[in-house]
Amino acid sequence: MTQRKGADDHRQFAGTQPVRVAIVTVSDSRTPETDTNRQYIEQRLTELGHIAAAYRLIKDEPDQVRAALDELAAMPDVRIILFNGGTGISPRDTTFDVISRMLEKTLPGFGELFRMLSYPEVGAAAMLSRATAGVYKKTFVASVPGSPNAVQVALEKLILPEINHLAWEVVRK
Repeated sequence: MTQRKGADDHRQFAGTQPVRVAIVTVSDSRTPETDTNRQYIEQRLTELGHIAAAYRLIKDEPDQVRAALDELAAMPDVRIILFNGGTGISPRDTTFDVISRMLEKTLPGFGELFRMLSYPEVGAAAMLSRATAGVYKKTFVASVPGSPNAVQVALEKLILPEINHLAWEVVRK
């Protein structure tokens, strides 16, 4: 009987090479200078030896979300795209709607875990988040709320612990 490979084996195969990450901030009010989420994500990636390969600051407009996802997924070395902002339930929040329709594979556990981790911080309001993740054109895509705390929770608790594993899984045959 052959032994099945588990997550630990996959992490070992994935290695520790730098991962190229694209950052997309979805906001109607932030500027590159006031985008603290971008600054935080870039700092953490750099500290861990990864690369912030691209950055976009876009409005929460379906055509801008779609264009950013298509453009960044077409960059040959980008393995992960992190969207922050636009995941709520207000009429203005459309990021989730666009991304969820474009994902080729979804990871329901990402949103479930994100909401579970957010609950101790924000209580029942965690259910208002439409954080999501999946794969689009051999690129891992995550979309999280735009609050700095939400970005930190998603990055520290979900993405960074598995960053090489995620990058490896989307391209392996």
